[in-house]
Amino acid sequence: MARTPNNERRPHGDKDRPQGQTPGGRGQDRERERGHGGQDRERGAQGQDREREDEFVDKLVHINRVAKVVKGGRRFSFAALVVVGDAKGRVGYGSGKAREVPEAIRKATEQAKRQMIRVPLREGRTLHHDVNGRFGAGRVVLRTAPAGTGIIAGGPMRAVFETMGVQDVVGKCQGSANPHNMVKATFAALQNLSSPRAIAAKRNKKVGDIVSRRDGAAAAAADKE
Repeated sequence: MARTPNNERRPHGDKDRPQGQTPGGRGQDRERERGHGGQDRERGAQGQDREREDEFVDKLVHINRVAKVVKGGRRFSFAALVVVGDAKGRVGYGSGKAREVPEAIRKATEQAKRQMIRVPLREGRTLHHDVNGRFGAGRVVLRTAPAGTGIIAGGPMRAVFETMGVQDVVGKCQGSANPHNMVKATFAALQNLSSPRAIAAKRNKKVGDIVSRRDGAAAAAADKE
């Protein structure tokens, strides 16, 4: 006798499975959900990276063409000097060398982002005190300035201040006018800056005592002038 469809045998474990559902269906659905979640996380990470990149301001300070003499002629390459900052007190510089200008700038920008330093600013617009910096034959003098003065500096020093977010400062270069030496001397001066909070922590005093003494000395100097 022929068997009826109701008497067909099913594999073990498939008794409770609805008809039309393939084995492993739920697992495949979970894997798909996990896959979509991973893609969303990757997209979110890429969006955060783009936002971080948008925070930085980069300026090309100097670009130099370098020639290497090889058999059969001369091979040219380009060296770029770039300054990168977030306009909130963080700034860095980097140099890159490549056969093409865009590639050299990209290398310099990546190096500058890896070597960023934080500089304490007074009221978010100027330096806390006057400072000198030196690197090689390059020497720079940085001075604080009242509100409305602007950035009085030239060449590479101006690029550093603009990317760092300084609004009022006076800078003077003494010695070598090489852009690399000027930028490195400027960073050496910025690394020597100290905030009233750091000085108060070293002397075990309050920040108000340090600031009041500084303001009193500035007023006395103004009276003498």
